[in-house]
Amino acid sequence: MRKATIVVLQVVIAIALVGSVAVQALIAPLLWLDLGEGELLGRIFLVGVVVLGVGTLQVFGICVWLLLNRVRRGSIFSESSFLYVDVIIAAILVAAILALALAIALAPGDAAPGVVGLICGASLVLGGMALLVVVMKALLRQAVASETEAQSLRSELDNEVI
Repeated sequence: MRKATIVVLQVVIAIALVGSVAVQALIAPLLWLDLGEGELLGRIFLVGVVVLGVGTLQVFGICVWLLLNRVRRGSIFSESSFLYVDVIIAAILVAAILALALAIALAPGDAAPGVVGLICGASLVLGGMALLVVVMKALLRQAVASETEAQSLRSELDNEVI
């Protein structure tokens, strides 16, 4: 991957992280105030889902940033990269669960059935994204194994007298 691509992606991630902090610091309190007439548990739930949902995106972005640093250094094909991939999978799954919980909470209320259906669809898509990352993790595992085997063969060749 070219260095320019990595830098552009990191700039996009940085902008998204700054925007997400603004959502948590500014929009969430405004949402709390806007829901002022609603019941307290509903307010806590909705604002909590928004803050936690944005938090899953932040975790995702930070892990991708750290993996990009590994790509730039040429150290992506190591066992320690799997920790970041596992955290990404967990963050996506938490986002899917939050979306499904939001849909379930909105279903018996005044929300339009189409909105509830869209949120359920978003939850399904997020679950599919988590499965896609699981597949990509398996590909990374194969690449790490191939890299380890290649290094072992290079070492054997270096030690042999020709």
